[in-house]
Amino acid sequence: MSTRRRTPPDTWRNWSGLESSSGLQVLCPGSADEVRAAVAEARAAGRTVKAAGTGHSFTAIAKPAHVQLLPDRMRGILAVDREAMTVTARAGTQLKVFNAELERLGLSLHNMGDIAEQTLAGAISTGTHGTGGRASGLAAQVVGLELVTGTGQIIWATADENADVFQLARVGLGALGVITAISFAVEPLFLLRAVEKPLSWDEGMAGFDDLTAAHDHVDMYWFPHADRLLTKSYTRSGTDLSLAEPLPRWRAWLDDDLLSNTVFGAQTAALNRAPRAIPAANRFAARMIGARTYSDLAHRVFTTERRVVFREMEYAVPRAAGLSALRECRAAFEKSGLTVSFPVEIRVAPADDVPLSTSYGRDSFYLAFHTHQRADHEAYFALMESVMRDHEGRPHWGKLHTLDAHDLAPLYPRFDAFLAMRDHLDPDRVFTNPYLDRVLGA
Repeated sequence: MSTRRRTPPDTWRNWSGLESSSGLQVLCPGSADEVRAAVAEARAAGRTVKAAGTGHSFTAIAKPAHVQLLPDRMRGILAVDREAMTVTARAGTQLKVFNAELERLGLSLHNMGDIAEQTLAGAISTGTHGTGGRASGLAAQVVGLELVTGTGQIIWATADENADVFQLARVGLGALGVITAISFAVEPLFLLRAVEKPLSWDEGMAGFDDLTAAHDHVDMYWFPHADRLLTKSYTRSGTDLSLAEPLPRWRAWLDDDLLSNTVFGAQTAALNRAPRAIPAANRFAARMIGARTYSDLAHRVFTTERRVVFREMEYAVPRAAGLSALRECRAAFEKSGLTVSFPVEIRVAPADDVPLSTSYGRDSFYLAFHTHQRADHEAYFALMESVMRDHEGRPHWGKLHTLDAHDLAPLYPRFDAFLAMRDHLDPDRVFTNPYLDRVLGA
């Protein structure tokens, strides 16, 4: 096998710093055949394999125990089909690189999350989603994928070929195999017009449904300890790119670089040492929010650079229950006496047909809870999780939660079908780790 070994490093650590492992055999396969060889070698030795991307999951879903596959040689565009409007890329390509390549081709994804550091395989495997739109997340935009199974097969799966694998592997948690290539449905490059403005809590609650009905994508943030919200409403504004009106460079630097990263990072780090000051700091920050309007290429509006390291838990509850769940979260938080310096993010997404997607079969309302990386997140997340569970919430697979297979099975109508496919594609559990044992069963 021509796979290049990289040692050192022989360690893995995720972005948030919560999970790590060492003493690993680290490989950089450059093709599906090289992945298959690595899997076969590990299977014969009774070892496990994990393909680790950029480590942006907060959970240990990608944590390797024995063999780590790095994506360094599995990047780039493989094929463009303008008639079918699909683009196929190697699975280790980072989303930000994929977006840039699509822009060069005059193409775009329909929807995406707000972080673009993940590899394509990592993003779809954990159910990365955006807000609004026709497609609820990246996995719902997948039209084909190549998978190396635990038994050494290389499978190309689409809605017409190996359809049972395709249905389940789009959000596969890394439990069904190693994804080596992915085809996405794309569309002509388009503009989004963004309107960002502050609202009071009462205005936000009363107008949220109208806001989401009137715009293609809506993102809202509530600042704990404050009575203010920030809303971000995105509306598609056509494919004439000459009509773009991006933020001036100085304003983008001031708002998104200096204030949202440098200043916010320093402030939240300092507040860890003075938690009693957090309520006043949040109220001040919420009052300082200003309005802004601009238009730009879709991926530049959807995605945001995040340099402040944090910890996150996110749940999807049924759309109809969302505002009630949010009100309950605020009431529980305000009774708790806890202090939290990061905002709560609120998004919605339409139902999809991906069996382990958090939006499978139901329109969803997402609530994401954050803390600074050095803050104690456990009491806060446990309190919010209790409300989410009362509303049949489904946790994001790549973000912190405490549910196990017994809890998760009733939330997913095709959970047993996924387990059966896992038994078929990885009977020896070459791809397992303790996180997967917890959420799927050993």
